[in-house]
Amino acid sequence: MTELLLEGRTAVVTGAAGGIGLAVAQLLHEHGAAVVLADLNEAGAQAAATSIGDRAIGIGCDVTDESSVQGLVDETVRRTGRLDVFVNNAGVTRDASLRKMTVADFDLVMAVHLRGTWLGLRAASAVMRDAGSGSIINMSSLSGKSGNPGQTNYSAAKAGIVGMTKAGAKELAHKNVRVNAIQPGLIRTAMTEAMPPEVFAEREAAIPMKRAGEAAEVAGAALFLASDLSSYMTGAVLEVGGGRLM
Repeated sequence: MTELLLEGRTAVVTGAAGGIGLAVAQLLHEHGAAVVLADLNEAGAQAAATSIGDRAIGIGCDVTDESSVQGLVDETVRRTGRLDVFVNNAGVTRDASLRKMTVADFDLVMAVHLRGTWLGLRAASAVMRDAGSGSIINMSSLSGKSGNPGQTNYSAAKAGIVGMTKAGAKELAHKNVRVNAIQPGLIRTAMTEAMPPEVFAEREAAIPMKRAGEAAEVAGAALFLASDLSSYMTGAVLEVGGGRLM
């Protein structure tokens, strides 16, 4: 039997009603963690938790709202008694060229990715500091490394998450709380499969491994960072992109 890397621990994953977030929650659960799936779509989070089974809880959460994020952390500790892993995964896109992007669409993407990640980092680390251990995983993107046309908001936000990860890692290392980031590339999700087929094919062809990734492959990196296998890693940024942007 495969060793359970997270047995007895509790993990929170935001944006977990589907896509990469759900895949992360499923894999952490498979490795023994109690998982809290948080999403703005509360019904979706609860349905996803039901699909996972025992030790899975679905909670509604608006990651841009301070009290909602604090409530998520408080409810997690109340119901499970601890908080060991927090995955800041929630995200949105509002793509448009510079000339066509509205201020509202810029602000929304910044709020969800940057403020949302910061609120999760702050609330989760407060619990973990007191416990003397913990792993926080922030979801960036290769868009934050290279920039994508039509994504000045998203690319900037995802780049900002890298800086936030490194600053948080430096603040929390002495408390044995680790903060790392993942930068997925082109991953098959509902979001990317909504792209025009010719655009998807063009981006896939530019990847050295000649294929898009699967959500489960991003989840594998999250499991590694959540577990003791990465116990001497903090402030790291793992690229999961099939060799894109090497």
